[in-house]
Amino acid sequence: MKMFGKRPDPAVAARLALLGGELLAARCDGVAPPAGMAVLIVGADGRTRRATGATVMPGKGEAAWCWHPGPYAIEVAPFAAAPEAGLRIECVIVADDASREQHRFELFLSSEVTAGTHAVPLPAFAALLQGALRGALEGGTLELPPCTAVDEWHAFRAGVNELLYTRFGLIVTDCLPVDLGETVDFAALLRARALSQVALVVAEPEVVSPAAPAPVAQPDDAAALRRLFLELPALAARLRGLPLPDGAFAAHRDLLQRLALVSVQVDTMPSLALAAPGQALHAAGQHLRTSSSIAAVAALDEGWRVLAAMRGSGFAALGDELDRIVANLECHVAARRADPRDRPERREPT
Repeated sequence: MKMFGKRPDPAVAARLALLGGELLAARCDGVAPPAGMAVLIVGADGRTRRATGATVMPGKGEAAWCWHPGPYAIEVAPFAAAPEAGLRIECVIVADDASREQHRFELFLSSEVTAGTHAVPLPAFAALLQGALRGALEGGTLELPPCTAVDEWHAFRAGVNELLYTRFGLIVTDCLPVDLGETVDFAALLRARALSQVALVVAEPEVVSPAAPAPVAQPDDAAALRRLFLELPALAARLRGLPLPDGAFAAHRDLLQRLALVSVQVDTMPSLALAAPGQALHAAGQHLRTSSSIAAVAALDEGWRVLAAMRGSGFAALGDELDRIVANLECHVAARRADPRDRPERREPT
């Protein structure tokens, strides 16, 4: 007797076969995930739940993801000005029990992986990891001085561990310096820098170094707002769990209240395309709003980096830095909510 039914998509099976190597995570809608892998159902609103059973059948508007815990070996260039000086980071993805609260990698899948994406390639993830390390070094929450002493290296390694756990839910098993000189095309790097100087005069785009493991696409307004909507409460929850020194309660409470207000503003954000109900917003105004939401996400990423450093140094050491970051979030979110018609001096020609 011939059985009728929907056959599993061969492309899905092909992606699942690459897990643990070229891919960290992949969609597994309607198929049986590989044995031993966690499965996460992500709703359109960002809510997540673990799935069990032989075949994963997500509901309407949901996506099923599974991921391989690793180990993974990722080579990055922590300094943009020295692309030959690399780090080899060996890590695994945290595998929390399903009964526990949402861990960081699940939040990454729900907030940073867009709806049209079907897999998380290792090179693209390595670019995000490299960006987090570069941001921490540029911001001073990590330090890797020239001719690093043993004690300085151990402090840097501990900071890397905390950063990648807080930002991505990774556990670093090893971190070693490597020479990437043979893999860097210095001629292409110089050409890109020369072109970037010309481009900055015209459009001021973000320039991705050829030394990066893979280019990272600039998020659009919707993707930026999704990250703010989902990650701000998580950031506040992590901040709430920090141990406090004597006399820090008031400052801690103030930061949490301000983050809560920013979250409310994100939750009630006006549409990108509307200046007012029934009134379309011109392209220049939409560009200003998008720039503001992307700037808010940059402040959010900086918040994760500072929070990671706080787990090692405590609230008192970096409370002022977090205050500055929350002020930036307030500024950028307010700019995203504002009517661009109230800022004619910043309008671009249409």
